[in-house]
Amino acid sequence: MRANVRTAKQARTSLDGAFNVAFRGGLVLGFTLVGLALLVLTLLIKAYKVQMANDLFSHGKPQSKAWLLMFEAIAGYGLGGSTVALFGRVGGGIYTKAADVGADLVGKVVENLDEDSIMNPGVIADNVGDNVGDIAGMGSDLFGSFAEATCACLVISASSEQLMASQAYYFPLMISAAGILVGLATSILATNIMTVSEIDKIEFTLKVQIAVSTVLMTPTLYFLAIWCLPSEFEFKGVHEGSNVTAMRAFVCCAIGLWSGLIIGVFTEYFTSTNFWPV
Repeated sequence: MRANVRTAKQARTSLDGAFNVAFRGGLVLGFTLVGLALLVLTLLIKAYKVQMANDLFSHGKPQSKAWLLMFEAIAGYGLGGSTVALFGRVGGGIYTKAADVGADLVGKVVENLDEDSIMNPGVIADNVGDNVGDIAGMGSDLFGSFAEATCACLVISASSEQLMASQAYYFPLMISAAGILVGLATSILATNIMTVSEIDKIEFTLKVQIAVSTVLMTPTLYFLAIWCLPSEFEFKGVHEGSNVTAMRAFVCCAIGLWSGLIIGVFTEYFTSTNFWPV
């Protein structure tokens, strides 16, 4: 909310300054979300390795089975994030839509006011609902998705003795940690190097950041795959006897990285009014 007020104040004198305030305010959510998720997940893994793994080993369970049970228990971390997201998204979404529709009906239809007019008190409830649903709800939703995807990778890695022996199961966490550094570099590009002198440059600056982030993450993924993963490893119970290589893992990650960018470009092309003017 403070970032919104500061952005509006800065917009009275400088569009570039308003963009920088808004952009840096949004960075707080992104970096906090990923950083906090990584920190807590790493601490959970270390704590479970000390306590739960030792208990399982002492009861005579095979080491591979102990690792699998440990990471299945840690997977509850993602479930907790999704539970919070349920309340943030659904509760915030209902609040947002009710306030938005109510304010529009009373202001625009009954009183013939403009969209989000300062003469309409219902706009306050609308903006509060937007913050609840779009910021708190979206943040918790992204947190849950991030935690679930990472925990799924950990559960899968538990079926590989080579990954467990070399602690290469930290590979998905290393990717996210490297993404923080790449995101920091590209954010400096957006706020300190590029200048938003007119409204049309806002969208262009954001697109450049996404493209540069994708380009920078590609060699980063290659370095992490070669550095973190064994040259060859296999997963028990899934195509036994067929070895997976670090290069194959990199190719899969790189395809997913670039597919996300391509899907975003195609989606905008077929839905944006910049391409299809009404």
